[in-house]
Amino acid sequence: MSILFINGSPNKNGNTVALAQTLLKDKEYETLNLTEYKIYSYGHKFKDDQLSEIISKMKEADTIVIGSPLYWHNICGAVRNVLDRFYGLVQQNELSGKKMYFLFQGAAPEKWMMEAGEYTMKRFAGLYGMTYMGMATDRSEAQRMSAKL
Repeated sequence: MSILFINGSPNKNGNTVALAQTLLKDKEYETLNLTEYKIYSYGHKFKDDQLSEIISKMKEADTIVIGSPLYWHNICGAVRNVLDRFYGLVQQNELSGKKMYFLFQGAAPEKWMMEAGEYTMKRFAGLYGMTYMGMATDRSEAQRMSAKL
């Protein structure tokens, strides 16, 4: 089983990564730090855009873990940009058979913020055929979800 962790945080050693390390403890996985890739906004077309590399890695993986810090009451811009850019590039159900986990954390999130982020990720997973396995917002939730992997 191959596992891909997509880190939306600009901090490679921050809380989002710590949640991933808890969830993926004792498992082999590849990490993609979105801030290391050029991924332009929806509607822009530049030759050095690297979204296709992210999509290719997602297609190769059996399990996809997407991690985002909570910025401005929802998922971070790097993750949002990837979700937006899927439109038209990836067909509905093209990632069928894959499992997707969501890691979402913030300093002082309110319940509605967490629900909004999870709603978005559930819809994203469903649209592209992935099985949504749940969201972890702290280490204890990540530990419980780790048993599902």
